[in-house]
Amino acid sequence: MSSKLKGVEGIFIPVTNTQLAADWYESILGCQKVYVKKEGAVVRLSEHSHPVLCLVETPGHTGITFPDNNYGVEKYVNFLTDDFDGLHAYLLDQHVQVNAISGEGKTRYFTFLDPDGNPLGVCQSH
Repeated sequence: MSSKLKGVEGIFIPVTNTQLAADWYESILGCQKVYVKKEGAVVRLSEHSHPVLCLVETPGHTGITFPDNNYGVEKYVNFLTDDFDGLHAYLLDQHVQVNAISGEGKTRYFTFLDPDGNPLGVCQSH
């Protein structure tokens, strides 16, 4: 059976302040703002990328917590980068809370937190 789905349009991330979150995603991660409103903001990873990140204002939000599991997963999404080690070092230099690099074989990964405590991952696979 062929897939009924063809891709992902948006990833929704709860934040406490859309303007501050959109500014952080732009200044730290290099995302491009599509629009920013009080209720939510949309940013692109790059000029022609899909999916977009939808930053949804959620008063009282304290960070997403992934349920305990035996698979070692602690975030809902992994991003890709052309400079895995460079990005890890850059995030540390920017005082972002970043876990150590982990992995097995040709796959390496790390998790970092956005200012609202949402865990985001970066994965490198050869």
